[in-house]
Amino acid sequence: MYIIVVGGGDIGYYLARALLDERHEVAVVEKDARKCQRIIDTMGAVCIQGDGCEAATLAEIGTARADMFIAVTDGDDDNLVACQLAKHKFGVPRTVSRLTNPKNEAIFKKLGIDVTVSSTNLILEHIELEVPSHPLTHLMTLRDLGLELVEVKVLPHSSVIGRKIKDAGLPPGCLVSLLVRKGQKPYVPGNDAILQADDQLLVVTKPEQETMLRGLLASAPASEG
Repeated sequence: MYIIVVGGGDIGYYLARALLDERHEVAVVEKDARKCQRIIDTMGAVCIQGDGCEAATLAEIGTARADMFIAVTDGDDDNLVACQLAKHKFGVPRTVSRLTNPKNEAIFKKLGIDVTVSSTNLILEHIELEVPSHPLTHLMTLRDLGLELVEVKVLPHSSVIGRKIKDAGLPPGCLVSLLVRKGQKPYVPGNDAILQADDQLLVVTKPEQETMLRGLLASAPASEG
């Protein structure tokens, strides 16, 4: 494939080298002359000094024939603008953007960026896997549908224990696709299935509903009296 990488810092440098090792055609765009020269010295004439947010620069490196466009600068705004230009002006079919601030992910998706990569979120997801008491773990992002597949654990003091799935107060549109319970085979539960402590659920949900879902699973039932 022909792959364009905007940003020649450490991430762009090692990414370009890995892609070249896999025999892809690669072009790197980098503003800083020293970073650009570093890439040329070690990989050959694959780097152009210029601004990946400028249409003239992208036209010069043949963005219209690129199969993939990857923006990995330190600035979320620059990455967004570069990907938008690549997608909407040059018709690149697949755009990938680095995110410094994971809070920007929603707007990137709304504006049509195909894939976003947040190092913060990646680290948090690994932490979630290592913390048994954590109620929610990301498994997969269904980007084209605007949905995510998450693994949900019913904590011992959760307010949903003893409730039917339909009465548990799950956010609207959440779909429980699998229930895993100790001592039983995993099965697809109906809405009348009663939740128990330590149940593990595979749930399809919207990204913006995760906070509500996480809070519901971690909350204790209200005291009586």
